[in-house]
This record gives sequence, structure tokens and C-alpha cells, in this order.
Amino acid sequence: MVETSIADAKARLTRLIYQAEQGQTIHITRRGKSVAVLLSEDEYARLHRGQSPSGFWDLIVAMRSAPGFAPVDWSPEEIDAWRDRRPSREFEWPG
Repeated sequence: MVETSIADAKARLTRLIYQAEQGQTIHITRRGKSVAVLLSEDEYARLHRGQSPSGFWDLIVAMRSAPGFAPVDWSPEEIDAWRDRRPSREFEWPG
């Protein structure tokens, strides 16, 4: 596994793509935390084929049919209580 910062990845993109084509997985980091992964098209296709549900609705149906699924039953009042009631901040577009 190769790990590189975003700035370094921008400077060495061609080399990193070549490494990915050779089978290496490149983790791109921001402030030391992995935020993206660069991998070969072949590896991406292999991972993509491994997914059984293909669309969003298929994922929802699969989730709901899972044995441990328990629907959440929140009232509108409970959801409204999550709202931040502080006044909005002042903002002007620069220009």
C-alpha cells in the first residue's frame, strides 16, 4: 500500500497512476487521514462486479430484508427538535 498527500499526488499523478496500473493501491491523505483511494480500472471493475444490488432501490430492499433490520419510527416533533434554532450568520458574496 502506498500513502501520499493530496499535494504530493498532484505533483506525481502520472507516476501514481502507473503504480495503480501495476496493482498497487494508492491511499491519498489530507492531514494524515486517508480521504481517497487510487486503484486500477481492473481492480475497480473486480470490486464493482462483486456487488449484488446494483441500484439504490435494490440496496434499500436488501437492507429492509436483512434479519436485523428494525425501522426507525421518529415523530415529526422529534425530528424537528434536532433543528438548530440559533439565528443564521450574516453572509455576503465577495465581489
